[in-house]
Amino acid sequence: MKGFKKLFGWLVMLTIPFLLAGCESNLIVFDPKGPVARSLTDLIIFSIIFMLVIVIVVFALFGYIVWKYRARSDDGNFEPEEEKGNHLLEIIWFTIPVIIVIALMIPTTKTIYEVEDVPQGYEEEEPLVIHVTSADWKWIFSYPDQDIETVNYLNIPADHPVQFKMTSAGTMQSFWVPELGGQKYTMANMQTNLFLVADRPGSYYGRNTSFNGKGYAHMDFEVQALSQDDFNDWVQEVHDTANTLTEEKYSEILEPTVIGRMTFNNTHLEWIDHAHGGSEKYLNPELYRISHGHEDHEGHDEKSEEETDSNEDQTKTEPSQSEDHAHH
Repeated sequence: MKGFKKLFGWLVMLTIPFLLAGCESNLIVFDPKGPVARSLTDLIIFSIIFMLVIVIVVFALFGYIVWKYRARSDDGNFEPEEEKGNHLLEIIWFTIPVIIVIALMIPTTKTIYEVEDVPQGYEEEEPLVIHVTSADWKWIFSYPDQDIETVNYLNIPADHPVQFKMTSAGTMQSFWVPELGGQKYTMANMQTNLFLVADRPGSYYGRNTSFNGKGYAHMDFEVQALSQDDFNDWVQEVHDTANTLTEEKYSEILEPTVIGRMTFNNTHLEWIDHAHGGSEKYLNPELYRISHGHEDHEGHDEKSEEETDSNEDQTKTEPSQSEDHAHH
């Protein structure tokens, strides 16, 4: 009875993690919808299987050694011989971890370099370029070639490579569309690149995975993959119906707020690319003016104008004085 209770306790402990995981069985990381995501999923599965084999072997050896060399009642006063060391065993348990690291490193390095470029099979196609700017707490997507900007959603053509040029207007954040590829950070005053392809039309979930304040939970977006014709129709519709983005409106968007979807007819890249600095101009205009000496320049300009006016007056009076001297 005591043994049964112990077995039941172990079964409960093993079952609890599965119950805490919930009923959701659709793990989108393992449901890739593009070549980049498939490469990363294959790497994850390989790593899990490889490490699971290692864990099984280690636990099997552990159980065998514990059982074989357990203390027994018939051992008497047995004392094992003193060992000075075993060079062969030391070489073996040093070599095995090295082999394990190499076995994991080779496919990992290969996959990382593979997903940093246009996916195989799409090398001949010109990627659609989208500039991604993260801010608290929204995502801004700029299409320079189409002269379109969206907030908290983006549309892309299906079965076509997309190059994301990513930066941040503030804190560091992380861009992730699990069904299409891995996550990559967005950082102020620099640019990171990410290539993705959606195999077929569909809606894909994206979000920020780097905690950045109280609006973090709302910082998600939708990626809508459309056929090429539908994508072209959407671009034309935006040009026909969307409002024009102004600097004042863009400054308002950058404020730390949770907002909905927006669509504009032009992009903020006309005034600023946050990958090359200047974010403080929109995030803190007053501080930007002071730090860049705009007020001093204005004062200097006013002083210059006063000096110019004074010089002009003096120039006007000098001829009169000369005439007076000549007259005398």
